[in-house]
Amino acid sequence: MAGAAIVTGLIYAWLMSFRIKSTRRFFVVTAVLPFIVGAVITFVNGNIGAGVAVGGAFGLIRFRSAPGSADEIAAILFSMGSGIAFGMGYIGYGVVILLGLALLYLIFAALGIFDHKQLAAEQMLKITIPESLEYNGVFDEIFSRYLTKSESMGVKTTGMGSMFRLTYKIQMKDQKEEKAFIDELRTRNGNLEISILPYSEKDKQL
Repeated sequence: MAGAAIVTGLIYAWLMSFRIKSTRRFFVVTAVLPFIVGAVITFVNGNIGAGVAVGGAFGLIRFRSAPGSADEIAAILFSMGSGIAFGMGYIGYGVVILLGLALLYLIFAALGIFDHKQLAAEQMLKITIPESLEYNGVFDEIFSRYLTKSESMGVKTTGMGSMFRLTYKIQMKDQKEEKAFIDELRTRNGNLEISILPYSEKDKQL
């Protein structure tokens, strides 16, 4: 069991590296996770008390871990699923689950049939403005010309309270007009800092 879990886990981590751009530590954990889960299942097999204790330990690990992307979460779930199979003695099923799902995941990702162009175009806009500027509606005219969507994500003070930083989730009508869009914003915010970055769910906090 141990040899199959480790070897298959290494191949799986290598295959997933073509899709997920993450840290080296993430892939090391993904590679050894089938063996770890398999060993745990072997130890607690048939012992209800030990199984409950292990479940609580996994719960603590979950709440002390930073949230990852959908790709990273899926990769970890695949590894854990195969580890359960290895631990219960179903080595063939463990290999099929790990490598089969990795190949299937890569095929689906390459097809791009689930891509949503509007969602892919979402960006995060941050505008720094002076404290004296009334920001409610000040950029609406510019937004209407350049954006298909703008959603306020909040306001925070910066520069020892002398300035505000406004954060928006936006979608550009035409990505080629990004510079013109920024230039017009600069005329309203006194040429202070403006940034446009790719948006993700992790950016909900300012």
